[in-house]
Amino acid sequence: MKRGVRASCAAVNKIFALLLVAGLALCAGPAHAAFINGHSYVPLAEWASGNGMKTIWSKRGEEITVTSRWTRMVFNVDSAESQINGVNVRLSFPVANAKGVALIAQLDLDKTIRPLLYPSRYIEPQKITTICIDPGHGGRDSGNHVTWHYEKIYTLALASELRDQLKKAGFNVLLTRSKDTYVDLPDRPALANKRGADLFVSLHFNAAQSGKNEVDGPETYCITPVGASSSNAQGEGGGSAATMANRYESKSLLFAYQMEKSLVQSLNAEDRGVRRARFAVLRDAAMPAILIEGGYMSHPGEGKKIFDSAYRKQMAAAIVKGILAYQKLTAPPPPKTNPAGTNKVSNAKSAK
Repeated sequence: MKRGVRASCAAVNKIFALLLVAGLALCAGPAHAAFINGHSYVPLAEWASGNGMKTIWSKRGEEITVTSRWTRMVFNVDSAESQINGVNVRLSFPVANAKGVALIAQLDLDKTIRPLLYPSRYIEPQKITTICIDPGHGGRDSGNHVTWHYEKIYTLALASELRDQLKKAGFNVLLTRSKDTYVDLPDRPALANKRGADLFVSLHFNAAQSGKNEVDGPETYCITPVGASSSNAQGEGGGSAATMANRYESKSLLFAYQMEKSLVQSLNAEDRGVRRARFAVLRDAAMPAILIEGGYMSHPGEGKKIFDSAYRKQMAAAIVKGILAYQKLTAPPPPKTNPAGTNKVSNAKSAK
């Protein structure tokens, strides 16, 4: 997918710092609570304490670590970058520093932190039987290219390998394309919706326009929450209105998180993080949906791996692992049994 390296956020952070000063003048409610640029912020330490966590400042007041027995989160002042239990996750808004008090956007607590830390409270159980795989680009849309290597070729090759592995794992699999043909973007989630898919996974590979030796690693995208800006630099679908996909945004976030974790760990890759975007293939999906950027074709080392079938097989296995991890967290509970360990239906049949 053509986006290149993300624009530097230094200028954005400088503007944010200036707006923060103005925003804090509108503080209302609990001590240090604030409206910044029209968004509600709350003290991070107060929220953490209320959830049994400790907050520690470090690195000259630029980094905040929130910990409990089961959780470790790291935030950076004036930055939307965060790390949640070892996985990089981009917030919708930067964390602020109000005279030594760290403030976090209420929307990020509601739409990012809580669904990842407490999935059972926010996500209904879901049985997964059918998965729709979307090999990005195709036909006249070649996607990124490095010399004679075209993205559309490798997304289809990865999709074919992934299909085979998913079938072996017991899933039904749909492909939005099975050959080098062009499929309109709206038609891709439409196929998944029509065929009743339980998950939608769009496959892509990145390329950098500059700094090709420095930028590598997978990214995993899910739908942007209502009221927030997308984290992709080009701002595709930059409006903040609700979409079909927002009905499933908590599930999509958890799915993206488990996928990014699996890709990074299984491939020993750089963690580019979980990000939010209103991509056309995500907006209209009527099920949990993610878009995977499997790495940078433009990176000398990672590019060679992407072009290698053995590595793509390894990547497909990592994607299957991410799906299974998500399934484990969202699977319906087993049927209730009587004290003898057999369900009532089977007992009734045996009595006839």
